[in-house]
Amino acid sequence: MHCRHLLSFLLLPLFVIRSPAQLFSAPEPQTASINGSVTDMDGGLIAGATIVANGPNSSQHLSSTSDSYGAFQLRNLRPAVPYRLVVHAKGFADATSAQIILTPGQQLELPAFRLVVAAVETSITAESQEEIATEQVHAEEKQRILGVIPNFYVVYDSQFVPLTPKLKFQLAARASTDVVTLAGTAFLAGINQAADTPDYQQGWKGYGQRFGAIYAGGVSGILIGGAFLPSVLHQDPRYFYQGTGTKKSRFFHAMEAPFIAKGDNGEWQPNYSSLGGDLASGALSVTYLPPSDRNASTVVTGIVTTTAGRIVNAMAQEFLLSRFTSKTNKTP
Repeated sequence: MHCRHLLSFLLLPLFVIRSPAQLFSAPEPQTASINGSVTDMDGGLIAGATIVANGPNSSQHLSSTSDSYGAFQLRNLRPAVPYRLVVHAKGFADATSAQIILTPGQQLELPAFRLVVAAVETSITAESQEEIATEQVHAEEKQRILGVIPNFYVVYDSQFVPLTPKLKFQLAARASTDVVTLAGTAFLAGINQAADTPDYQQGWKGYGQRFGAIYAGGVSGILIGGAFLPSVLHQDPRYFYQGTGTKKSRFFHAMEAPFIAKGDNGEWQPNYSSLGGDLASGALSVTYLPPSDRNASTVVTGIVTTTAGRIVNAMAQEFLLSRFTSKTNKTP
């Protein structure tokens, strides 16, 4: 027998043995799944968000959409494959998970993806920003509680744009010269006149002095804390109505208003403008009083009272006054 025939004869059993094994493939490992939900930073459910599981290659990409309860499920994920989840929802910044490697048959429950609101488009030019801010201020100048009492320093529009120094002073001047502001000052002066406080004389001269002291104190607070310091420190003097989320989050949002302000860069920061304005106007207000009423306790009492009043006002704005305020920009 030739050598090559001999070699073929010897190798034949190997082919016979291997051939049946080739008829059977190894069983596929059991697939896994991921369950989760999508919310905003206040816990509000986000429906219609797109969740994509990205594996190492294109055949290992799967996607899902959150339902009306913000919940989603990704099925048929391969075990031992490194996945990263990317969550996208309109109006929010994308969120990406850490690397996830599943085991066969695993049903992984993830904590909720909490999405933050996307920043204002950077394509907006400085000129268009000023135009939008001007429109906002014009709308705010029409906001009145029960159609009468000015409510100019509240922002109901969810789109934030910074105010220019000109607009900050414009808003302060509008609030200071409003006829209702003048009428309220006259009313308070009458009350003080009846109570014989501060220690001015009676009669029209004393009434005029009381009116001037109240008005000068109020206007100095508006101009310093609502225009001058916000322009210098690049902070926004307005209250930003939240209106959504849990009552707890809205409560703390209002409580923080005198102490936390939104900067012109859109970031939250210590409210140096409001605190500094209350301190400066409190010190100035004493100079408007008769010598017998000028003392440190009057200054401290005035500052504490003003700050407490700001908290009460913010609480009322968040939970009550919105429904009674006429406005062109509707609340969410």
